Amino acid sequence: MKLDIFKIANKKFKSRLIVGTGKYKNMKECAKAIKISGAEIVTVAVRRVNIVDKSKPLLMDYIDPKKIMYLPNTAGCFTSKDALRTLRLAREIGGWKLVKLEVLGDKKNLFPDMIETLKSTEILTKEGFKVMVYCNDDPLMCKRLENSGASAIMPLAAPIGSGLGIQNKTNIQILRNQTKVPLIIDAGIGQASDAVEAMEMGCDAVLINTAIAKAKNPFQMAAAMKYAVISGRKSFLSGRIIPTLHGSPSTTKKGLI
Repeated sequence: MKLDIFKIANKKFKSRLIVGTGKYKNMKECAKAIKISGAEIVTVAVRRVNIVDKSKPLLMDYIDPKKIMYLPNTAGCFTSKDALRTLRLAREIGGWKLVKLEVLGDKKNLFPDMIETLKSTEILTKEGFKVMVYCNDDPLMCKRLENSGASAIMPLAAPIGSGLGIQNKTNIQILRNQTKVPLIIDAGIGQASDAVEAMEMGCDAVLINTAIAKAKNPFQMAAAMKYAVISGRKSFLSGRIIPTLHGSPSTTKKGLI
């Protein structure tokens, strides 16, 4: 059987589950959950996670960047200026060029500011960054992001941390049909069935943080998400039967006595 590889910005991965590093009780719990999830990419909020101050616990002490790829992100940025400064700093610190852009528009719902997001994407791609973009599920804006050079389109399923699951299946399906770069559900996943649904719709991957970190048993949820993504992907690749409004017998009528 041909190996199903997830490819983004010329980098290859076996896992299609991307996991965040925030909201855990401590770094030890975070590291264990990520190991159980099988994720090969973890997001790192440059403004919130310690990757510089050696007098305090360093993320690198718990998650080896040689084994798991760090994806710096701009969580907490509300302007293009702040996002650009953050990612340029990440490049200076660790040489990271594959990054996740997140420019928020409001502090209550944490929806992306799409004007600032598009502007930032255009600037970053010209500077040589490979930009994975957190965005609304607006097909027109997502196409503009793709045309501006985005390496991945990452629409929200629901507000960040809400756990509501995919709220607008129609738009996600439209995005799947029009998007040529990886399409990754980012934000809103609450349980394993949400991850299965995203993958069955043909999304290339899902990014999950809160659903794992804040679960009553984060380790068990990490395992559930791992297998949900695998199951959903296999289901999508298998090609589901065409739904009908009437029954169809499981056995043939030929050769009956």
